[in-house]
Amino acid sequence: MKKKSTRLIHEDLELLRTPPKKERPDFTVKDPWRALRILGEVVEGFDSLHDINGSVAFFGSARTREDDPYYQAAQKTARLMAEKGFPIITGGGPGIMEAANRGAQEGKGVSVGCNIQLPFEQTPNPYLDITLDFRYFFVRKLMFIKYSTAFVIFPGGFGTLDELFEALTLVQTDKIDHFPIVLYNEDYWKDMIRFFYDNLLKEENISPEDMTLIKVCNSPEEIVNHVVEYCTRNNSAC
Repeated sequence: MKKKSTRLIHEDLELLRTPPKKERPDFTVKDPWRALRILGEVVEGFDSLHDINGSVAFFGSARTREDDPYYQAAQKTARLMAEKGFPIITGGGPGIMEAANRGAQEGKGVSVGCNIQLPFEQTPNPYLDITLDFRYFFVRKLMFIKYSTAFVIFPGGFGTLDELFEALTLVQTDKIDHFPIVLYNEDYWKDMIRFFYDNLLKEENISPEDMTLIKVCNSPEEIVNHVVEYCTRNNSAC
């Protein structure tokens, strides 16, 4: 007999689901308390990170192994950034996140991890000076936006794309100050960039200047030079 699977309920799922009608009396009792829990996460994040200025956020696949060239490039990039005085902030997990936090410590910089509780547990990597655990994705994403002065995007999946497009949207709409949004490895991103030009721009769904919000780099040194030059040119809080 086939064993029936159970669906894991986590905080984001519970918050965002529309409950059946029969559950709604309980729903109205639960949500005000959940709002206080969300506020608590925001306060804890602000309190823990208020001294972290001008950090560089790294994003990329959690599945990237230590022997992968992307891992090694992220590790080197973070080390060079840390040597320039930039704190490094990641999602705190494995793969590219681990590589960046590892590089931050090698460069004698501050290494921050904003871990997320998932149905399939994500454990913090061992290269963190400051570790925060979040129940809610949107609170975690708030911390990346608020405490970063640049986003460095390594090859990854849906989560990586989510962070990329949120940053692009916030910058495009002037909801946040413009900052460097860097993609690593032209070969990985070239089809997406071509789609932007051939479809979004051609159909006038974005403006030509929107394409300048992204910088594609092919080496750790190029990434570091771009971020440093951008911050110097714009006199930003790097």
